[in-house]
Amino acid sequence: MLGQKDQFLPYFKQHGIEVDTPDVVQTLSVEQLIKLVPNYDGWIIGDDPATAAVFEAGAAGNLKAAVKWGIGVDNVDFKACERLGIPIINTPNMFGREVADIALGYVIGLARETFTIDREVRKGNWLKVSGMSLASKKVGLVGYGDIGQNTAKRLLAAEMEVIVFDPFYDQSRNPYPDVKFANWPEGIDEFDFIVFTCALSDSNFHMFSAAEISRCKDGVRIVNVARGPLINEADLIAGLLSNKIYSAALDVFEVEPLQQSSSLAKMERCIFGSHNSSNTVDAVHATNKKAINALLDFLGVI
Repeated sequence: MLGQKDQFLPYFKQHGIEVDTPDVVQTLSVEQLIKLVPNYDGWIIGDDPATAAVFEAGAAGNLKAAVKWGIGVDNVDFKACERLGIPIINTPNMFGREVADIALGYVIGLARETFTIDREVRKGNWLKVSGMSLASKKVGLVGYGDIGQNTAKRLLAAEMEVIVFDPFYDQSRNPYPDVKFANWPEGIDEFDFIVFTCALSDSNFHMFSAAEISRCKDGVRIVNVARGPLINEADLIAGLLSNKIYSAALDVFEVEPLQQSSSLAKMERCIFGSHNSSNTVDAVHATNKKAINALLDFLGVI
């Protein structure tokens, strides 16, 4: 459960549930979780590594049910839960609009270099950057779930041309007729922007690496609001250094938090987030409530 925890403690208490919320910057380690999880009847999972070993330790202890907070599930071994008889669910369709807002904000930021202007004005410089207009620019949108569709809606409103890559999407259900579909990485040499909004899986790990980057249009701009390992960061850095990639906006990274010693952190024409694109007061409140109610239902207290 993220944020606002004090608001929900009375709700747990009302149902006779005692709650612990460990202090953590981003995630706990597997070793920490193996020690912690068996002590609890229920577990609301964030981005922590919910591996088979953790669930096995939980099942050997008190763990009776789990809920994955949010929509991303690449860190959770659902097959282990099924094997161990631990009921589990996530909270889908909760952050599409919020993450899409950030994706569009990143696209605008990269196009107009507002971040560079801000940095220079703070130094006393009155920088005038010639930016890029969004209208008629071509975007490769990777992933067309709730986040992807909400992102497409915003990009279309900016009069951009949107080409979607999602092998699992039923195109007959497409709500936006102006969106076109292709097979990755078809047409990658034509994109002004590539925006990643898809889930992470074994099949798309490092889907954007040296081979794909070499085929990109010179000066392409990259946005990732999905999962860090979709992009090979070493190859991304090489692309930035060679100017094949003009700039990037990343809310997620291969290793989080991003280390200051990382070469990526030294890339000036980039915007960095803190895996925080879903975090609004409204959306977090709704997701907390949904996750808590799902867990209490599993535990048979509501």
